[in-house]
Amino acid sequence: MENYRPLIGTDISDLETPCLIVDIDLLERNYQIIADTYRDTECKMRAHIKNLKSPPLAHMQIRAGGTVGGVCAAKVSEAEAMVDGGIDDILIPNQVVTPDKIARLCSLARQAKMMVAADNTDNLQAISDVAAEMGVSVGVVIEVDTQMERAGIRATEQGVVLAKFADSLPGVDFKGVMSHQTLPGQPDRETRFIEGPRFIQKTLDVKDAIEAEGIAVEVVSAGESWTYDICPTIPGVTEVEGGTYALMSHAYAYMEDFEFAGKILGTVTSTPRPGVAIGDTGSRCLASPSGVLPEIYGVDGVRVDSLGANHIVLKSDGQMPLSLGDKFELISGQQDIMVNRWDQFVGIRDGKVEAVWDITARGCHN
Repeated sequence: MENYRPLIGTDISDLETPCLIVDIDLLERNYQIIADTYRDTECKMRAHIKNLKSPPLAHMQIRAGGTVGGVCAAKVSEAEAMVDGGIDDILIPNQVVTPDKIARLCSLARQAKMMVAADNTDNLQAISDVAAEMGVSVGVVIEVDTQMERAGIRATEQGVVLAKFADSLPGVDFKGVMSHQTLPGQPDRETRFIEGPRFIQKTLDVKDAIEAEGIAVEVVSAGESWTYDICPTIPGVTEVEGGTYALMSHAYAYMEDFEFAGKILGTVTSTPRPGVAIGDTGSRCLASPSGVLPEIYGVDGVRVDSLGANHIVLKSDGQMPLSLGDKFELISGQQDIMVNRWDQFVGIRDGKVEAVWDITARGCHN
């Protein structure tokens, strides 16, 4: 969304709404949890910036510690925004297959350490051809499908074939294997610690089979925010592709270690009848994928009833505690889609604007 740029020192009560805000204290707390978790472990965090889309916020986690010194980017255009913002170690954990995007990927390899996922020989050959012609080297990890049924190899033997092929190609530097996992619902800690290792073991099986052929596996990139505390306990996993933990969404409320740092600030514009308040925050500024509504933050007894393009309907079972002109905060169920609607984060500390960070990877669709 097009936003005015508030001045440093502006009180949160004076911000124009809707507005994407970040509680800096809570963001720093989330980052410190990562730094503490991975301080003395082989495994490190590789923050997935599809959830942040802003180099300054990525740099904050790298400075805090616990990371590989780089990030994940969902696509070439996001990687370009990160390199422009000074990030020099990037994994694209998806396939890059068209000639123009492969050329852009290889161009980035002149400026940064680049890795990309692959799951077939034709793609590997195409990357090799362009990289060799440009005189660069692109790191490659073999994607393993562990349960999502999207991209990735389905059999261990496929991984061995691809690793051997990648290892033979000019312009390609075989690095290892990767996978991504999801866990629906609101799982408890016991469930997470059972399911996470079970999924990730499939990736480690591919790693072991490749190493048995005499090919070194440097990188095992697996997991995400819900396995952030599991992966350091699994021998062989070198990095975690976590993203949601930084700002958080209500879909991840079960990850109680982390705080809800990113929110949409809105204003009550109407109280048409008892128990109902209308706000200025609609789907244009707040994601609602598959009909999943946002949740109101810090106001007991109020729920989100519906979401229009430019407004939200809030309801309470008793007396509505929100009055005309009151500010309120919302938490999205889908963080990366929400962030993609905005040009900037407004960083808040102690109720005042401390920083404004541009979201330069917003709208990067290719």
